[in-house]
Amino acid sequence: MAATWALGPLGAVAVATLVLTLLLRWLWDVTVTVTRFWATCHQLHRFPRPPWRNWLLGHTGMAQATEEGLQQVAALVARYRDGCLWWLSPWIPILRLFHPDTLRPVLTASAFVAPKDQKFYGFLRPWLGDGLLLSEGRKWQRHRRLLSPAFHGDVLRGHMDAFNRCTRRLHAQWRAAAEAAAQAGTPSGTPSGTSTGTPSGTSTGTPAGTPAGTPAGTPAVAQEVLGQLSLLTLDTLQSCIFGQQNHCPRQHGEYIQAIMELSTLVVRRQRRLLHHPTWLYRLSGDGRRFSRACTTVHAFTAAVVQRRRQELRRMGHQAWPEGHQGRRMDFIDLLLLAKDEDGNALSDEDVAAEADTFMFEGHDTTASGLAWLLYNLAHHPHYQERCRQEVLELLRGRDTEDIEWEDLSHLPFTTMCIKESLRLHPPVTAVSRRCARDVTLRDGRVVPKGVTCLMSIYGTHHNPDVWPEPEVFNPLRFSPENSKGRSPLAFVPFSAGPRDCIGQSFAMAEMKAVAALTVARFRMRPETARPPRRKPELVLRAQDGLWLRVEPLPAGA
Repeated sequence: MAATWALGPLGAVAVATLVLTLLLRWLWDVTVTVTRFWATCHQLHRFPRPPWRNWLLGHTGMAQATEEGLQQVAALVARYRDGCLWWLSPWIPILRLFHPDTLRPVLTASAFVAPKDQKFYGFLRPWLGDGLLLSEGRKWQRHRRLLSPAFHGDVLRGHMDAFNRCTRRLHAQWRAAAEAAAQAGTPSGTPSGTSTGTPSGTSTGTPAGTPAGTPAGTPAVAQEVLGQLSLLTLDTLQSCIFGQQNHCPRQHGEYIQAIMELSTLVVRRQRRLLHHPTWLYRLSGDGRRFSRACTTVHAFTAAVVQRRRQELRRMGHQAWPEGHQGRRMDFIDLLLLAKDEDGNALSDEDVAAEADTFMFEGHDTTASGLAWLLYNLAHHPHYQERCRQEVLELLRGRDTEDIEWEDLSHLPFTTMCIKESLRLHPPVTAVSRRCARDVTLRDGRVVPKGVTCLMSIYGTHHNPDVWPEPEVFNPLRFSPENSKGRSPLAFVPFSAGPRDCIGQSFAMAEMKAVAALTVARFRMRPETARPPRRKPELVLRAQDGLWLRVEPLPAGA
């Protein structure tokens, strides 16, 4: 007992010393953090700050994913031109950049210097795993090298059959809707949305001014084109990734529905702060639905990968490509055959993650780009007619109306229209990067280490210093003579730099093929009763759908 009491003062001293040491360390960490934060604030003072709520809330809640929110972006661009400082709280600064000169140092920086910000992208990880979109560092570099051959022109050429086939399916649905409307005897004055026995999602009524060449009884039908084009691009991707060539997407309802539900749930989680913590989200109804949908998608992808892997092992790496002679290689096949410089292949988990990533990134973005293109052509019939004549001239004298790979380079005006639509309505309105070290801008201002930069693609595309009359749809902006001297970062629908979209050639090829086939076979008109209200989510959508009147053209029109 005496010995215990004798150790008491020594123990007390030891405890006091430990507490003092921890306190001093904590004070040191706080001092370093505060000093760095003030240094960051000092550098950020050189960027203009728009009016905010107050010093505590900053700009929290002032940026909305609505039509008004996009109008606010345009107003910020008109006032601040190259960028501004946005505070989500007293300690979370965001730099919003919308000029090629301010985008360049961040977008073109190494992926190690300006990696993707993980605040929002992290919500996708349970679905997409560690694929190209979410991976970092050496793994990202390795996967980028291994995936690049899958988007080579010789590979993309083999996907043209899928583009043509899936587009024909959609066009058959549109023609069937028009024929049903004609059989129902819909009068030309029927208001949009009036029930006439047509399929769900359509409304009929022949608008005034229907061309005389249009056969009687084939009225224009109002269609919600964005949802239908999403199904088309999902169908295309199933064919190109998994080799699902003979099925309509509705017959793969469970898998397709799971992908569409996951996209919706990710956006919803982003908006609900209480759902940001993973443990809270898992307890919510949305979290449980997200988990079930992930299970469905992962099970489908894993089954395909395992089946192909077994076939590859059975046939051997040499015989596998020979067995595909005469038909294209699917995306899954190319990933299974890919090997790095050390001869190492991708694991099944890596292959599945890349397939899921391609499916996610490839369907909604391309569908959004196509839908807004048709919308813009519907509102500019002289440009639509010029595209139509370009396509018809290309197809004249052929036995087939399919678009071939070589045709894509012979559609200059259609390509200009696609680019101008992507400028005016970019599918992805912004991308984010978190600077891992100080980045110096062209004018000498510094983006401090740790600060997130929100590169506004929409803002850059609507910057009047770069694009005169930015709200006007003018495809001639992209003519060769008008493109001379323009910064390559003035037009960035697929981002830019080392982490640009690896699938942009695939997306452009699909958009050209679908657009060319569509303008050759249908006339698009505005649906004036349902003007769209833009809604930027994962991609640029319309609040109540994107409706157009679609009129079948007679054969040989």
